[in-house]
Amino acid sequence: MIAVTPAAAPDVTVVGIGADGWAGLPGPSREALAAAEVLIGGVRQLALLPVQPCTGERVAWPSPLRPAVPALLAAHSGRRIAVLASGDPMHYGIGRALTEVLGAGGLRVLPHPSSLSLAAARLGWPLEDTEVVTLVGRPAARLAAALHHGRRLLVLSAGAKTPGEVAALLREHGFGPSRMRVLEQLGGEQERIGVEARADDWPHPPGDPLNVVAVECRRAPGAARLGAVPGLPDTAYEHDGQLTKRHVRAATLGALAPAPGELLWDIGGGSGSIAVEWMRTHPSCRAVTVERDPVRAGRIARNADRLGVPGLRVVTGAAPAALAGLPLPDAVFIGGGLTAPGLLDACWAALAAGGRLVANTVTLESEALLAEGYRRHGGELVRLAVAHAVPVGGFTGWRQAMPVTQWAVTKGMPSGFRDPVTISPGDDR
Repeated sequence: MIAVTPAAAPDVTVVGIGADGWAGLPGPSREALAAAEVLIGGVRQLALLPVQPCTGERVAWPSPLRPAVPALLAAHSGRRIAVLASGDPMHYGIGRALTEVLGAGGLRVLPHPSSLSLAAARLGWPLEDTEVVTLVGRPAARLAAALHHGRRLLVLSAGAKTPGEVAALLREHGFGPSRMRVLEQLGGEQERIGVEARADDWPHPPGDPLNVVAVECRRAPGAARLGAVPGLPDTAYEHDGQLTKRHVRAATLGALAPAPGELLWDIGGGSGSIAVEWMRTHPSCRAVTVERDPVRAGRIARNADRLGVPGLRVVTGAAPAALAGLPLPDAVFIGGGLTAPGLLDACWAALAAGGRLVANTVTLESEALLAEGYRRHGGELVRLAVAHAVPVGGFTGWRQAMPVTQWAVTKGMPSGFRDPVTISPGDDR
């Protein structure tokens, strides 16, 4: 995003406003809007302001909004600007984009009670015990990762159709018995809190586009239970056999050690299970899966949608060439293609100090590469063996799965140093 230079930085105040409009604003917010020479906001928000005393030039946000922010602010530099935001500007609001452009010291923020705070107050739900999921500008599939029996969710709607989409998603994922309520125009004269109903037989047609959906999650009897930690059942994935199996997957994610905001490269994605479960550990975790087979790449995308992480980026191509231009990772997992010339070196070079690399294999040829990597860089070289109890005639015995050799290593280098290696298409060192 293009930043506005300090010399040209405009005088910006961000004013939170609710459905009650001008009448619900405190004195400082009214004063800022009355003094503004330029009023920027959504069409609905601008319509809430009276002509007097709000005499400033009115500018509606263009679409798409975020790329337009720097240029729009620069166009009005030297003028007093008031930006309207729904509720609390710093909670899923425009305040984030403005701060990225102007810096925290480049604007004044006057928040208003958010629709989430108002919803919690109406329902009697403590916000600290309630998970918030926004579907504004985001696919409904991301809600799936938050579905756990007994949890309360507040869903920020993208429009009038969102409640119906939420009900359909709950049914699809085995949460049809969940209880739903739609809260419309919170804080305004037209405020309405709908009656509670099950997602299984959601009876309500689309209503007001300004709404929040409250969900009390209830899993249907017999529906699959998906936990919050890595090691989901293998049956949770669509796959053709190219799947890091459950117990090895849990050990692999433990070695990768995801943390909020980090980015994973998942190379040789197969079914995408490592990247999916990396992203499920925290909403801010990101991942890129590289898979050379287009059919498997499509399967990875479907698994990501089904399991609530539609933001997983799938790159179809062979590594290391397909790594060109990708954002540099905090961790790398190599589940396939280890024998591709230069792959291990390219992944190692892409990691900064503290970055983790984990590679799994079941073949002797790839195992030799991992042993050499262990000799050069250290880390931990382990063999994971899993056996399952199976019927043997009228008795029960153990069936051994192929053992998996795993190399896990953390890159240790002086702070701020990164290997001066550029990955370019066709680079097969």
